[in-house]
Amino acid sequence: MEKIKYMTGIVHFETFLLAGILLNLTPGNDTIFILTKSIGQGKKAGIISTLGIATGSVGHTILAAFGLSIIIAKSILIFNIIKYLGAAYLFYMGYKMLTNRTQLNTDGIIETKSVNYLKIYRDGFFTNILNPKVALFFIAFLPQFIDPTFRNTVFPFLLLGTTFITTGTIWCLILAIFASSIFAKLKSNKKVSTYINKICGLTLIGLGIKVALIDRK
Repeated sequence: MEKIKYMTGIVHFETFLLAGILLNLTPGNDTIFILTKSIGQGKKAGIISTLGIATGSVGHTILAAFGLSIIIAKSILIFNIIKYLGAAYLFYMGYKMLTNRTQLNTDGIIETKSVNYLKIYRDGFFTNILNPKVALFFIAFLPQFIDPTFRNTVFPFLLLGTTFITTGTIWCLILAIFASSIFAKLKSNKKVSTYINKICGLTLIGLGIKVALIDRK
């Protein structure tokens, strides 16, 4: 472990890995979003939303590594702007699902044509990148495992962030595949599919309210 510290500037990596996995297993906004997409639009939608969220986390890692996330932590105005943009985006997605009168797809070919996977990826990305709590998490959690005497802190930041994102992505992919199996069993029932759309829409709106109410503590 001393060798790892000397080469990377990371201390107690095994503790970080365990803590990161446990934190990834804890349900949060990203988990709810992925489950919503997986159950509402199928396995591929869940996987794509996971990749979008992972990309957002990469953005937070880079911002934290170069110190830009500290601006969010120090500025109440910037924090609130990002927070309300994220909440508004979730409201919008929830509203679209509530007002969507189309049924969930029952045919694999139709599903591929009708679902906009680029939009799902974009939604996952913005859901994550517009959550200021994620930025605060990265600048509060990662530095605890970086040697303060290490000259180049960018590298250990990126390495720890990549490790956390990798374990989180694996877990979210498992969730997406598991949740989509529920979708596969219910998608042939038109009445149930309508309820699923409404429930997913309300869930996203509730998630938007949660984001709007968060603070920096």
